[in-house]
Amino acid sequence: MDDIYKTISAPSEGFFKDRLSKFYAFAYPVNNEEQIREIQKELRKKFHDARHHVYAFILGKEKENFRYSDDGEPANSSGPPVLNAIKSFDLTDILVVVIRYFGGKKLGVPGLINAYRTAAEEALTNAKILEQQSETTLTLNFEYSQINRVMYILKKEEINIISQNFSQSCEIKCSVRDSKFEEIKKFLDNIGVEVK
Repeated sequence: MDDIYKTISAPSEGFFKDRLSKFYAFAYPVNNEEQIREIQKELRKKFHDARHHVYAFILGKEKENFRYSDDGEPANSSGPPVLNAIKSFDLTDILVVVIRYFGGKKLGVPGLINAYRTAAEEALTNAKILEQQSETTLTLNFEYSQINRVMYILKKEEINIISQNFSQSCEIKCSVRDSKFEEIKKFLDNIGVEVK
């Protein structure tokens, strides 16, 4: 299983102009839909005089959560091109909003598709793309007698320890790369470590 996914490290912007219509594109790294709604609210406040606020987002390392909106533009002329721009960069945990100021001339559906896609691509080209590693947090509970074996496995597999507590019994919170999760869990189960 591949546990590397790509997102952007910071907000970025793009711009495209066609027949006096201006398209301002904004890309944001995001973790959830609540964050997306907050950003959209801010943009609507800041660009309250714009005619359209088209957006698309993808969330999750499997890219299973995605949505787009044409925001009053002809159906599929704007939201899908923005979503496809995100997909062409193979990104997730990202929101792209393209704000249009109408220039008085209609662009037609092909013109809109090109404008929204180009503006979105411009914002993504200007972004710093970051490779992230997806990890799962585990809590290990074990006896003092097992401490050496557990620490040996964690060190050997280069597992990141988040916290440790050695009072009555031993507890370690750590994060494991998703691609190694099953293998590590099996290892620990075999030596009698309780894994949560």
